[in-house]
Amino acid sequence: MSENADDAAGSGPSHRSVELGLAVFTAVFALIVIYGSIQAGIGWGDEGPKAGFFPFYVGLFILASSVVNFLQMGAAVRRDRLYAEWGQLRQVLAVVVPSGIYVALVPLIGIYVSSVLLITYFMKWIGRYGWGLTLLIAVGTMVSTFMVFEFWFLVPLPKGPLEDFLGY
Repeated sequence: MSENADDAAGSGPSHRSVELGLAVFTAVFALIVIYGSIQAGIGWGDEGPKAGFFPFYVGLFILASSVVNFLQMGAAVRRDRLYAEWGQLRQVLAVVVPSGIYVALVPLIGIYVSSVLLITYFMKWIGRYGWGLTLLIAVGTMVSTFMVFEFWFLVPLPKGPLEDFLGY
């Protein structure tokens, strides 16, 4: 094999770039938390701590952790070491992206329909199961979850237009 073929098979983001990206992401997240906490109030009122008191200190802790990660990033890891190959990252994204879409759909179409869609995706396209078994498991899981939470535990879960149409 040529060197180019080896490079293509072993290509992906470096460990250092992932560490840097994560340190920057968590620092930005911490700054957003700190800013929001200051807006809500970080002092102590007559009734006790104001709404932003605890999140402010959590944000400071996250920011400090980000700085530590940033400072340690160059010392602990070889600069040329790969974090993961692109093919491996695609496999991770095949789980993360649908899960994120699921979370976004729950407030819009309810947890039950969103769950059927997620289970169907994972079973049919990731697990390569047949349609019969996929739909049986997806719908069966939705019905059993509905029965357990809505009727036995009396805990209502987020519902969407389908449940409204059915009168639940």
